[in-house]
Amino acid sequence: MPVPDEIIVLAGGLGTRLRGVVDDVPKPLAPVAGRPFLHWLLEGFARQGLARAVLATGYRAEAIRASLGERFAGLEIVHAPEQEPLGTGGAILKALSLCRGERVFAANGDSWIGVDLARLAAAAPEADLVLAVRPVADRARYGSVRVDGDRLIGMAEKGGEGPGLVNAGVYLLRRDLAARRAMPASFSFERELLAAPGGLDVRVFATEAPFIDIGTPEDFAAAQALLPGWLAAAG
Repeated sequence: MPVPDEIIVLAGGLGTRLRGVVDDVPKPLAPVAGRPFLHWLLEGFARQGLARAVLATGYRAEAIRASLGERFAGLEIVHAPEQEPLGTGGAILKALSLCRGERVFAANGDSWIGVDLARLAAAAPEADLVLAVRPVADRARYGSVRVDGDRLIGMAEKGGEGPGLVNAGVYLLRRDLAARRAMPASFSFERELLAAPGGLDVRVFATEAPFIDIGTPEDFAAAQALLPGWLAAAG
């Protein structure tokens, strides 16, 4: 089965926790080492052979469109702004309707995970959804995934202590996911689907690739030095 060449990027975040540090742009455009974070992210995807990115935008969608236009780093850019709040789940479903392939990658627009997308695509080709997960020393900030072998059975709430596997924010989805399980127009992908997969076949793919979420001032500051080095090392 071929590796998909499309990715949905969830780029509608408000960046509430970065207020006072980044106030004049939407969170995906927060400046990292002199460039918008989303530029780093899309360049990384392009280097792995992707050809098309569908941006699920919300807050200040026009700023993201102005920053990227219709092509960036060799990627065709498709803008999918929401007209009303859809949640992460509704935003993904809307973006899936604009995709072409049978399977599509999706990623959070405010976190970096240097996962090998080809390996992710090969991990469980029969699954409805594959979720990249990463071991961390302290799962408290992220919550953690609950698994049975490589099958996702749910999500644990934030606040637990100690090591665990956390959602790394990169997925592989079937384009017809909505036909496989009824879903509302607006919902949280994490709380209402990943936490309760129901009849969907959801698998996990563990990776120890470099990972950072720029959602806090501390990690945003750390990303300034880490992200350029990671992208350079990835070739």
